[in-house]
Amino acid sequence: MNDYLGIIVIVVVVALLAAGGMFFLFRPGGKAVPPPAEPPEVKPAPEPQVKPPAPEEEGSTTTVPPPVKPAETVIKAPELEVPPPSAGRMVRLRSRLARSQSALGKGLLELLSRDRLDDEVWDEIEESLITADVGVAPTQAMVEELRTKVKVLGTRTPEEVRGLLREELLKQIDPNLDRTLHVAKHGERPAVVLVVGVNGTGKTTTTGKLARSLVGDGKKVVLGAADTFRAAAADQLQTWGDRVGAEVVRGPEGGDPASVAFDATAKGIEDKVDVVIVDTAGRLHTKTGLMDELGKVKRVIEKKATVDEVLLVLDATTGQNGMRQAQVFAEVVNITGIALTKLDGTAKGGIVISVQRELGVPVKLAGLGEGPDDLAPFDPEVFVDAILGD
Repeated sequence: MNDYLGIIVIVVVVALLAAGGMFFLFRPGGKAVPPPAEPPEVKPAPEPQVKPPAPEEEGSTTTVPPPVKPAETVIKAPELEVPPPSAGRMVRLRSRLARSQSALGKGLLELLSRDRLDDEVWDEIEESLITADVGVAPTQAMVEELRTKVKVLGTRTPEEVRGLLREELLKQIDPNLDRTLHVAKHGERPAVVLVVGVNGTGKTTTTGKLARSLVGDGKKVVLGAADTFRAAAADQLQTWGDRVGAEVVRGPEGGDPASVAFDATAKGIEDKVDVVIVDTAGRLHTKTGLMDELGKVKRVIEKKATVDEVLLVLDATTGQNGMRQAQVFAEVVNITGIALTKLDGTAKGGIVISVQRELGVPVKLAGLGEGPDDLAPFDPEVFVDAILGD
């Protein structure tokens, strides 16, 4: 019995111990958390195997393409224009001149061809000449000369009348005047041309056209933009210079014109050019201070070089007002020649005669249109023939 109880006690104890072990083993939270799984190892992709080039065989050639360069923006300089030479320009432009001046010539020829030339007809002839801005004194001289020759001739054919009038007009214009534009270098020093005139006469445009004409004759030119009171004048001159490759010397707006003229002359000497052309401000001839300044510009240039030409630009359409301007300018600077602009736009071509008579200097240049090559050396015979027509 005792042995039986002992066995029972042992079985119970073993059962309790087993139950306790199971409790500790399977209680909530009692089970150990397994460690996180490690991510699979990522191996780098193998580099592509570049097959080495096959060894060159003797005598073979391999062309290796050049590396590709990024595209570049290329800014091309404007192509320089090649102006025509000045010779023969007025002949080519004669038709333009004839369109404006032929009315005068035809009227005179008609009057002189009448069977009877009484005082009334001669008064009409005189009026026609004065209306064309020939001037009173030159007109009276012409009429007197024509009356004498008509009396000598007696009967007059149309050819004789035309010949008489042509001879008299040429005499008044004086083809023997030296109309040469003096632009020859003085050794290493350039010739200097000073361009003067009143605002609105086409002075800056004439300066640009003159530079273009000289370049067409094979000369190297520097332009001086001494009209510092008008920014547009310097810009305009710059455009003219850029078109034919002539360098332009400028100054600050409102700066000293004489300083710009001096620098332009110095630049011309440094670059060994043929001609320096200085465009001055459009002077109002009533303002004494401005006219004195023009004299200063000329004196400053003469410290570096000789002023070979002083060209006065006149608008042919202004008539006798242009004559008054010419007289005042002549008192300030020694004018050597006249550039008559817009000569194709007026029937008053007689100003050629009157301005030469008053100033004693020749018309050297004629503006016969708005094109860049419409400035021509003045030719008296072409001018008279355009007036009289064919």
